[in-house]
Parts: sequence; C-alpha cells; structure tokens
Amino acid sequence: MRAVVLQDHGDPEVLQIKEIRTPVPESEEVLVRIAYSALNRADILQRRGLYPVPDIAGNGPEVPGLEFSGVIEEVGARVPNRKRGDRVCGLLGGGGYAEYAAVHHLMLLDIPNNLSLAEAAAIPEVFLTAFDALEDKGALATGETVLIHAGGSGVGTAATQIARVLGASRIFVTLGSDEKADAALALGVDRAINYNREDFAAVVLEETSNEGVNVILDVVGKTYMEGNLRAAAVEGRIVCIAYLGGGLGEIHLPTLLRKRLRLQGTLLRTRPTDQKMELSTRFSRRMMPFFAQGKLRPVIDCVFSLEDAADAHEYMEHNRNFGKILLAVNPEL
Repeated sequence: MRAVVLQDHGDPEVLQIKEIRTPVPESEEVLVRIAYSALNRADILQRRGLYPVPDIAGNGPEVPGLEFSGVIEEVGARVPNRKRGDRVCGLLGGGGYAEYAAVHHLMLLDIPNNLSLAEAAAIPEVFLTAFDALEDKGALATGETVLIHAGGSGVGTAATQIARVLGASRIFVTLGSDEKADAALALGVDRAINYNREDFAAVVLEETSNEGVNVILDVVGKTYMEGNLRAAAVEGRIVCIAYLGGGLGEIHLPTLLRKRLRLQGTLLRTRPTDQKMELSTRFSRRMMPFFAQGKLRPVIDCVFSLEDAADAHEYMEHNRNFGKILLAVNPEL
C-alpha cells in the first residue's frame, strides 16, 4: 500500500510517499480502506522528533496520522456487528497517512448517513479531545461559561460546538485574525477575542462583571497561564491539553488558592488503548447522535492529496486554517 513515511525528523520535506506492507487485521480488528486522514499538531511535533512515536504494532516504517475515515474491507473472526462495506471513522495510534489501517472494532465510530467520508475524517481526534476535556476533565455543566483558546483550530471549532450542546451559557474564544473571529461567531461563539489586539482576560472579566469563566480549555500553556488564572471564576477549572506557548512557567499560587481553582492536564494520544476504547464508546453514545441531527458538524478548512502531505504540514505550521486540514487518500470511496 502507499503511505506517507517519515524518512527522518525535520522539515516537511522528510515526509515521503513509499510502498509498505498492508497491515493484517487481528481477530478483534477490521481492515479499513482509508478514504481520508487529517492533520493534528501532534503530527507536526512527531515529524520534528519532538513527540513520542505512537505505540503501534510492528517495527515497520514510521507513518504519522491519528485518525481516519473509510470503508471496512475485512472483518476479524471475533468482531461482532461489523461487515464489509461499513462506513466508519475513528482514532489511531498512528498510521493514518496510508491507504489501509487495522483498527480494533471498539475504536470505530459509525458515520451518520448525512455526513460524507471527508466530513467524518474531521471528527475523531478533535471532537473526542474536546468532549473529554470539557465534559470529563472540565465538568462543564449547563448554564456555565467557557473560554476556548485557539478557537479557529480543529479542537477549538469542535469545543465550541460541544460546549453549546452541553448547555454552556456563554462561549468565549481567542483567535489571531478578524477573519477567524467572524467564522467563529458564525459557528455560535458569543465573543471572539483577537489576541493580537485584546487582552483576553480583561475582555472576559469585563463581559462577566468580573466573575470570570467556569471552564478554560487551554492549548498555549506558559504564556497564557497568568491570564487564565485571572480569567477563571471562583472554583473554575483550567484544562490544559497542549503547550504551544511553552511548557515551563510560573503559577501564581495565591490566585490559585484564593479562587479554589482546579488545574487539570490531559493528553489523548498517550493513553492506553483500553481508555481510548472506553472514550470512543462513550462519545459514540453521547455525541454522535448530534451529528445525525445537525447540531454538531465537522469544520473543514481544506483538503490536500496524500502526495502533498508536506504542503499540508507547512500550511498548518503557518496557522492558516480555520477547522481541519484533511488528506485525501482514496477520495473515490
């Protein structure tokens, strides 16, 4: 099969198309012919050699890609309720930039009839991450307020919609341009904050009568921590899922103690497979019906061919996207 292989670590040019062995599904797995994969920031870090290589079976070439959509081609002997031709999407430990993937059946999500395979590829990583961060780690409750950083990212656009279906009363997001702010407002955000012109904590405090927000979803880390502490309400929850602005910094403990804040860190990629299965099952039950109803929708910025994976990485690194960047592997499916 064709796959994008990391020949080395470094600039986007290290991503090369190669012919590698097609995976053979085990008894509890299915073989999926991949229609689309999608980019994630973890792919960029992996390409640079700054992120642990996913724990995937075998010692073959290093193939990035943490999610997929496609069609089942083979079904393992111990896989219930699945058949050849089923349209599915889901998480991967790696290997998504390829024509085929072997996937445990409990990691699969059924694609609603109203969604295309391209749209489905924009669901797994960002929507499961946002769901886990807001509902489980952040315990976002009906009527509470939320601040979502990087509101134009894949996780940001997913978190905006999940916050709405979870009953958030007000949704604030930070973004880097007026164009992205307009797109976020169209997606249902109550206040889009351009971080190049505005102090997000000052805006949040002004618009909440100095009460702050109940939940903050942060992907920036060091450079936003002081502002997060200021913007958080008493007994607020700050959930950190990345540290694009730096991983080492100071926390003003008097503010943390006075407000009785909870600072929670979490990563989806490094969790054991059984935890990802449990999350996928819970997400399928709780959130997938909203896609069928049109209350949640994947947000796609653009689609690159598999051969242009290097260009897709460069595009993401320049922060040009609002929503997901897809790779078309077998778009004819």
